[in-house]
Amino acid sequence: MPALEIDRLSKSYGAVHALRDLSFDVHAGEIFGFVGSNGAGKTTAMRIMLGVLAADAGEVRWDGSPLDLESRRTVGYMPEERGLYPKMKVADQLTFFAELHGMSKADASAAVERWTDRLGVGGRRGDAVEKLSLGNQQRVQLAAALVHDPLLLVLDEPFSGLDPVAVDVMSDVLRERAAAGVPVIFSSHQLDLVERLCDRVGIVRAGSMVATGTIDELRATGEAPWLLAWSERTDADAVRAALAAVDGVTTTAVPGRPDAVHVLVSRAGAEQAALRAALAVGDVTQFAPDLPSLADLFRDVVSEEAVAPAEGSAA
Repeated sequence: MPALEIDRLSKSYGAVHALRDLSFDVHAGEIFGFVGSNGAGKTTAMRIMLGVLAADAGEVRWDGSPLDLESRRTVGYMPEERGLYPKMKVADQLTFFAELHGMSKADASAAVERWTDRLGVGGRRGDAVEKLSLGNQQRVQLAAALVHDPLLLVLDEPFSGLDPVAVDVMSDVLRERAAAGVPVIFSSHQLDLVERLCDRVGIVRAGSMVATGTIDELRATGEAPWLLAWSERTDADAVRAALAAVDGVTTTAVPGRPDAVHVLVSRAGAEQAALRAALAVGDVTQFAPDLPSLADLFRDVVSEEAVAPAEGSAA
């Protein structure tokens, strides 16, 4: 059974449809990437999960039961807009947040020390948040989501504003929490990170989930072209001419790759005939399906959204 179930959530603001029957699930120990263009509905969905907003229809379930106030105390939430008190010292407010979740003063203090050290801001515990850099504020915000040892993590753009070292630290923390059995869901526009970190990804468009699956499952949709590349000593014109003579094969240029072409086939076995033709005139250094990246898939979804009739949007 999925640990977290989002079941047909809908939310409107007048004529603006923020969510339309949005459904997906996140399993224990899984990192789930929640991606979409600005206004697709990601933040609205997360706010409904946390009870900040009420859905017009649908339900959020945790271990098969509605996610109520009591179970939300076990959730670690990181909003996109920082929810920290700027003039309050880091340690004081993290301790305060931990105690709000029911931790004792001693346990809260120990957790604050552990997580600020783990996230690289241990030396700033006595500083007011407003004195920190934006990246360190982001680290403190993550500490606030983790300090009470949550059973579920919901993070809205957690990597925003972080330098590469901080990105690595935060990535390691998310992997560790997932390895401990915690379901992790996060939104991000940094699709390379999503592709690297996530077990599964959901792409949302105009408030509806349009694709979910592992990266490999999403990349395998559609017919990928073959990438054929050759060595420097090979005559590129000869390769292209040889490929043009193969029945069922067409080629297109690969941007930035004068040593390669995309091979598209229209009959079974044509790719092998193309490979044989290329080998007959030169050295082939690469021949494999050129599967789309998550960024390519995302661009396709955004392009579809751009031509669809607009009915308004929400974050």
